[in-house]
Amino acid sequence: MFRPLLRLCTKTTTAPLLTKPHIVLGVTAATVRYYSPTKKPPSGLPATSAPGNYLVPINGPVPGDTSRDTDLLIKSLTHKSLLPENNLVRCTVFDSDGNVTVASGEFKRTELLSKHGLLPRDLRKLDTGVNSIVPTILVRDNSILINLLHIRALIKADKVLLFDVFGSTDSKTQSLFMYDLGHKLKKSNKTMGSLPYEMRALEAIFISVIAALDAEMKVHTTVINGILSELEQDIDREKLRHLLIQSKKLSAFLQKATLIRDVIDELLDTDEDLAGLYLTEKKAGHPRAIDDHSEVEMLLETYYKHCDEIVQTVGNLVSNIRNTEEIVNIILDANRNALMHLDLKFQIGALGLAGGTFIASLYGMNLKNFIEESYWGFLGVTGVASLLTVWIIAHFLKSLRQVQRVTMTSDKKKAKTKKDTVAEKRRNHLRNWLTK
Repeated sequence: MFRPLLRLCTKTTTAPLLTKPHIVLGVTAATVRYYSPTKKPPSGLPATSAPGNYLVPINGPVPGDTSRDTDLLIKSLTHKSLLPENNLVRCTVFDSDGNVTVASGEFKRTELLSKHGLLPRDLRKLDTGVNSIVPTILVRDNSILINLLHIRALIKADKVLLFDVFGSTDSKTQSLFMYDLGHKLKKSNKTMGSLPYEMRALEAIFISVIAALDAEMKVHTTVINGILSELEQDIDREKLRHLLIQSKKLSAFLQKATLIRDVIDELLDTDEDLAGLYLTEKKAGHPRAIDDHSEVEMLLETYYKHCDEIVQTVGNLVSNIRNTEEIVNIILDANRNALMHLDLKFQIGALGLAGGTFIASLYGMNLKNFIEESYWGFLGVTGVASLLTVWIIAHFLKSLRQVQRVTMTSDKKKAKTKKDTVAEKRRNHLRNWLTK
């Protein structure tokens, strides 16, 4: 049954060498068995008792072997999805008294699913990396599954399982959350009142999530407000680049906060899930009615308002960035128009001088112009050239001012409006004269 794992040797090629002893079963740890009904083993290799079989040492080369298919075979057989450690999940367990019974313990997926009555798709929503921004709150028969920011938790009536988030670097937030969770889960905690076990766990999770969002929002607000205030003094390319980077980060944070607000809102809109959050009463055999969930609804609405406030604040900050970008674009456009206007003035001046020098160039030709002996010839030509230059410059500057003037209505519409006003006055005057 293990023969398909081995590479068959052909008549013209030598069998490649397998370097993983654990992928071939039924063979000693130091050798790999190859099957070839026709070819004899290479020189220097021991043959087995069965005809056509020979043994190849694991660490020894095969004479004449030039094949590279072995590496591909090994990679495909040892894919990480087939490794046994991927069937394990690491989590920390809190008991009913808020004490840690298991710290970063490893549990098999199948045992975890069967023990807590979960489906594989439920665990898949929790088995995500730290970069996952899609929040999840699932209510099951005897448990609550939560995936919010840095928290992956399974809440039961008398137990809380915190799944390790691989790739998370904010160990301080994790430590503060675990300390706060353990403190709130203790039965001697009088500040939590008469809230059941699962509600205390929910509140600890939401407090940590809202605190993380609020801290990140303050960082973004401080950085972006500083950049915006600097842009009011001086518009610099480096500042605009920093504003673009921070704007992208703020947009990602806004999306993350909005998704958390929406998932809480979705939970508030579902009466069945709100009633299903009372795990302690359900475990005692007294499940809540569908419309009897005022305590948990008030709890969720409190944190929904906090999250919505964060979303609105960040939305206003994004709006300020957009307004600043529009103002910067207007200023840059105005500066560009001013430079173009200055360039046009220089071109108009050059055109006027070119008109004057054109007349001078005509008289510069070595031809008779009949004013060589005239006393006023030089003064006349100079005056005409100067007047032509001044006229060209004045005419085009006037045209430039007319083009530069920006109005909401065209000149034709203005003229039409004036004519209509004059005609209306004449009609009114004629009407008054006829009535007399």
